[in-house]
Amino acid sequence: MAANPSPKAEMSSTPGGRSDERTARRTGSRPAYLRVVSQDDDQLGTLPMRHARARRILDCIVASIGIVLTLPLWIVLAVLIKLTSRGPIFHTQTRVGLDTRKTGSGEKDPRRRADLGGRPFTIYKFRTMHVAAEHGTGAVWATPNDPRVTGVGRFLRRYRLDELPQLVNVLKGEMSVVGPRPERPTIFAELRDSIPQYPLRQRARPGITGLAQVRQQYDSCLEDVQRKVEFDLTYIREQSLWQDLRIMLETIPVILLRKGGW
Repeated sequence: MAANPSPKAEMSSTPGGRSDERTARRTGSRPAYLRVVSQDDDQLGTLPMRHARARRILDCIVASIGIVLTLPLWIVLAVLIKLTSRGPIFHTQTRVGLDTRKTGSGEKDPRRRADLGGRPFTIYKFRTMHVAAEHGTGAVWATPNDPRVTGVGRFLRRYRLDELPQLVNVLKGEMSVVGPRPERPTIFAELRDSIPQYPLRQRARPGITGLAQVRQQYDSCLEDVQRKVEFDLTYIREQSLWQDLRIMLETIPVILLRKGGW
């Protein structure tokens, strides 16, 4: 990841953003709308109160409508998961959430055993892997034909249907519809050591979809994660209600055309 911080990020709001992305992949340069932000930027992720309230209202409306409209699908998916593989219908996992500590204060909570980087929460997903799939291997990079994934799970992942239960996380206020994808505490700790700016992602509430999710594929190496961090920090720097709406709309073709990464 580039070490030199630059002025305020400029995010492309036109279809040219994807063209810049393709050009950057060929030349190795960073697209114009990606800018590395400073570690010491205390305003990163700070939203005016009225914008924060509007975003929360939007999240609740979208999550509520999403649950109501897809509830029959939840029942069908639950039955398929139960009939085709042993194990629970839902998969729960601890993820790192929003960092609510005062930025730059340098204060540490004496009750905290370890700095997780943000408030931990339990994320909900439809189970897509065999039970104990990571036993003996731990977390590994996702692959196109991951043997840990069940037949139904592969279909769920292809169309992002396994993410539907996270609408409950949104209603609980643990996630937003749009934001950086939350990571596991152990992986967060490893990536924080490898990518200095990685913890800055936690200055926004994690989301189901986001700029990184609609602009690149699944992470398969550290370089992919570095690029995801750049997308995430660009989003956090420029976050607004209208940006969230735009990313939500961009998510629809990503799901239907099975592109992007989650």
